[in-house]
Amino acid sequence: MSRVGRPTYLERLAARTAATGTVLCLGLDPDPAALPPGFDPDIGGVEAFARLLLEAAAPLAAAVKPNLAFFEAFGSAGLAALERLLASLDSDVIVVADAKRGDIGTTSERHAAALFDRLGADAVTVSPYLGEAAIAPLLERPDRFAYVLCRTSNEGAGELQDLRVDGEALWARVARRASGWGPGGTVGLVVGATAPAELAAIRTIAPGLAMLIPGVGAQGGSLDAALEAGPASAPPAGGRPGGGLLVSVSRGIVGAATSSGSAPVANGGGRSGDLGERLAEATRSWAARLPVLP
Repeated sequence: MSRVGRPTYLERLAARTAATGTVLCLGLDPDPAALPPGFDPDIGGVEAFARLLLEAAAPLAAAVKPNLAFFEAFGSAGLAALERLLASLDSDVIVVADAKRGDIGTTSERHAAALFDRLGADAVTVSPYLGEAAIAPLLERPDRFAYVLCRTSNEGAGELQDLRVDGEALWARVARRASGWGPGGTVGLVVGATAPAELAAIRTIAPGLAMLIPGVGAQGGSLDAALEAGPASAPPAGGRPGGGLLVSVSRGIVGAATSSGSAPVANGGGRSGDLGERLAEATRSWAARLPVLP
């Protein structure tokens, strides 16, 4: 328990992981240009599809990871839609705000207020580029969490992350430094499954940090590597159900709705039940592939 009596983030993540039996994190990044037939490419269509996705998939996943950019692009209407969507989730669903924040202290304090207090996120993704002090306000709450970008899954990740710093790659230095950040138990790492060798090396460097692993599914990352190296083997994340691991899947699930044969549903009407069943089945499949390993 935290010093104020509220369960810590890692405790709540472990409980949710154990309850669902999976380390699946549902990515929520509805592209208006890629919605299923019948959903308008505006905030109304985005919200309707996102709601259908959450209703079908969120109960089967350990966490939900909304990418804020897909809602911020619609201005205040988009943010209001995201607030409504997250408010509809059961309270035990872990929410990771994919915001990639990281700025000077006073700005970071406002990030914490916006993401933790206003939006209600349990965790946030952050950039380490400005150093620990810049993200300290996002690390100081025992019941909240920050995932530090370490070795990301995008194609151009190595351009800077592979640069050598005193004989080791920058991603290795980030993992080493982040291991000592915060009060303990409030920081983890984002490491892509598209870099399995780096993933294994990072786990050796930081055996106790929770990991958020994107890159499986549409990006072709290694599922085996994620399950092998993803769970922490030491405190603070180790020794809990799932070992602090979350594996993010977005397009691998949404593709079940956008593939050929999907019927028009008119912003949630029509044959939305069929579409919801497709999404739920895709989520069950991924959840089974991402079990909580002993």
